[in-house]
Amino acid sequence: MARSKFLPDNFTLALVATVAVASLLPAQGVAARGFEGLTTAAIALLFFLHGARLSREAVIAGATHWRLHIVVVLATFVLFPLLGLALRPVLLPLVTPELYQGVMYLCVLPATVQSAIAFTAMARGNIPAAVCSASASTMLGVFVTPVLVNLLVVEHGGTGGPSLGGIGRIMLQLMLPFVVGHLLRRWIGEWVKQRAKTLKLVDQGSILLVVYTAFSAAVVEGLWRQIPLPALAGLVLVCCVILAGSLGGTMLAARRLGFSKEDEITIVFCGSKKSLASGVPMAKVLFAAPAVGAIVLPLMLFHQIQLMVCAVLAQRYARRADVAPAVTATPAERAAAPEAAAAAVSPHEEHPALAPERR
Repeated sequence: MARSKFLPDNFTLALVATVAVASLLPAQGVAARGFEGLTTAAIALLFFLHGARLSREAVIAGATHWRLHIVVVLATFVLFPLLGLALRPVLLPLVTPELYQGVMYLCVLPATVQSAIAFTAMARGNIPAAVCSASASTMLGVFVTPVLVNLLVVEHGGTGGPSLGGIGRIMLQLMLPFVVGHLLRRWIGEWVKQRAKTLKLVDQGSILLVVYTAFSAAVVEGLWRQIPLPALAGLVLVCCVILAGSLGGTMLAARRLGFSKEDEITIVFCGSKKSLASGVPMAKVLFAAPAVGAIVLPLMLFHQIQLMVCAVLAQRYARRADVAPAVTATPAERAAAPEAAAAAVSPHEEHPALAPERR
């Protein structure tokens, strides 16, 4: 029997289990320092694989459908932060200040890639544009997110934010491996492609390791004593409101600007997503260890909520009768699209990096 789209995927269940283990058996002392070193190495490997999978054709294609890409970037890095700031007086009483700092961090993250492409394909939208927009968002996030964290998250979240040294660390730990992986793609790209399923375990294992290390440090510092149960329930509501605002905003913008239905679908699914895969490692680099648990908890909840809601929305889009016979795309976008569409088979697999040619 096929799993219901409303049930959590295996990776989400693994995340929940990891948080439970960290809550009951947190790493402390020498073990915590060992996990810190292992986590740093895992993050570097994760972004090395990001770079090795990046398609040069998708980079070129990203500059063509510029109106759509601008809308997606504005939704990701402007609309979300504005929602977080505008709704703060109403939503902050529902959660703790530490959790709302995590909500603001969620708002400045780049878009996810795999699920954005998968939902666009499911809804019969502009897949080539989704490949380009989601990939561009991920690359921009390495630079833009640390800056926005300094400008918005620290100011409105209190303590635990990054310094300029933190931005330097994210460049060293994330961007350098990413660039090296991409430069070596000519020699290792085919090897990575052939082992995509195996390397997916490395990707997801890296995130689970980061989550365990982050929550261990947070639990030792008293995370669960500081977050009452009503605040957790309030956090679910906050995530739902933020997601509703992003979906409604992107849909309205696409229609007011005269985009086709296929482009609207791409804007909605690329502009309303936030990446768990990029967000968790970035939080580990940008924030002090005791703060990371509360920082990533809103992101983990938002991740599952966006999957369930967007699955329903994609099915509604797919049932429409006025599907164009061919999606408008530039030649470069078409060149980048086929393997991306084939790889985007499951929106529930929030993959930290794409299949070799998906970007």
